[in-house]
Amino acid sequence: MTFEQLAIFVAVAEREHLTKAAAAIHLTPSAVSAAIRNLEHHYGVELFHRIGRRIELTHPGRIFLDEARMLLARSRSVELVLSELGGMQRGSLSVFASQTIASYWLPPRLMEFHNNFPGIELRLTIGNTRTVADAVISGEADLGLVEGELDEPALAASIVAHDELVVVVAPSHPWVGKRALEAEDVKEGRWVMREIGSGTRSAFEETLNSLDIKTGMLDIALVLPSNEAILCALLAGSCAAAVSRLAAQPYLESGKLCEVNFVVSAREFRLLRHKERHASKAALKLLDVCHQAK
Repeated sequence: MTFEQLAIFVAVAEREHLTKAAAAIHLTPSAVSAAIRNLEHHYGVELFHRIGRRIELTHPGRIFLDEARMLLARSRSVELVLSELGGMQRGSLSVFASQTIASYWLPPRLMEFHNNFPGIELRLTIGNTRTVADAVISGEADLGLVEGELDEPALAASIVAHDELVVVVAPSHPWVGKRALEAEDVKEGRWVMREIGSGTRSAFEETLNSLDIKTGMLDIALVLPSNEAILCALLAGSCAAAVSRLAAQPYLESGKLCEVNFVVSAREFRLLRHKERHASKAALKLLDVCHQAK
């Protein structure tokens, strides 16, 4: 049974007239008659009474008419869904992003995307760089955004923005106003760090490695899972931390925290997608929005 046969049957049943039905669906009367006969012969059921030149539905025909109408309506609904998906009128997009990107850089881009495609449901999940990469690899995320470099053969990565890390302390900290920090200063200070796997920590560790300093040499008072937690901890006055300037800027502008004269390795924000999975139109549109922000 084909959808064309169903449509022909419904047209004839609603009009109880072959010629009128044929005209309505733009087929010849002989084609319409043949389609009805094929249905009846294939399933062994009489759908119409032939009374002289008239036709009328049999009892099985009336039962089948309700089912056929529902199936055709569902078919049109499915066709509409595909049309809307293709036209970006509906759908969903799962995005995973590391914390700094998700909290400070990405929201304006998501709003721009939503304004252009309000029918697309956006789902944002925040994690560290490792979590984001794993989500894209597994297919849980359509796109991922992370800080710094990532060596994952399954993923394609493109730079969408640049970020600057700064070392910040409370105004009462002895490093405020000090000349550029030396390696010994870094080793003697007390630090608050992000967790292992975060892009912020990886970028800071690159800088430490360039000074022949291993993380184990530092006096680490706390390891905290968010920029906001770290910045609030610094207000106590005794520790330093390396964080994104995007996160620290409100604290620096208000004078609650101060920037220390210490250069930390710059890093990039990268957009990740799976090399072998087909990217949806929605994913490609968001990718364009992110790249245009550079």
